[in-house]
Amino acid sequence: MATTLRNSNPTQPHRWRAQAVVVGSALVWLTLLLLPADFLDHTKSICLSRVLLDQECPGCGMGRACMHAIHLQWRTAWGFNHLFVLVLPMLAFLWAKEVLTSARRLGWIGF
Repeated sequence: MATTLRNSNPTQPHRWRAQAVVVGSALVWLTLLLLPADFLDHTKSICLSRVLLDQECPGCGMGRACMHAIHLQWRTAWGFNHLFVLVLPMLAFLWAKEVLTSARRLGWIGF
């Protein structure tokens, strides 16, 4: 069975998607770094478990924890949700993988 290689010269719609992934990701990370670490601290919870059942779920506080971890405020992040030490690296890995794949499709990275 022959293996199909991805086209190194993407078609126009795929090129736009790849560019949107790379540029959009950079803008998201830049925005998160420029916002103050406590930006999410005083927002109302949108967790269905919290809103409907008035109980915290294992993911409650994850956004706040990740925001503080991005700003290197480890103790504060730990106070919001201990699982950020697993979730944030996993998300960063998946994000980096997608950005590198898109950059390769565009020919911006040669390896």
